[in-house]
Amino acid sequence: MSKIEKGSMNVYADLGVADADEMLVKAQLSMKIAEIIKLRKLTQTQASSLLGMTQPKLSNMLRGRFRGISEAKMLECMTLLGRDVQIVVKPASRSRKTGHVSVLFA
Repeated sequence: MSKIEKGSMNVYADLGVADADEMLVKAQLSMKIAEIIKLRKLTQTQASSLLGMTQPKLSNMLRGRFRGISEAKMLECMTLLGRDVQIVVKPASRSRKTGHVSVLFA
């Protein structure tokens, strides 16, 4: 019988991806961008024009292929889609030696 291991909250870290935190943030941002585009009933062509990227690049991002897109560009997309973005820096928990990056949606 297979042993079941409890994973972390980051599938990229569980898979051993080197830039796991960055990949998780990008995945969360791309899912939210897709949600907003759907809520606004924009086509990919309309959304790509609004966001200043090609339709194929937007399509790739929305399908989880976002390695060529920076977090800064994704945050810019959020503002162009009418969202305010706040970046909060705070001390790491005492139980950890290093900090981590997370995304919270209000």
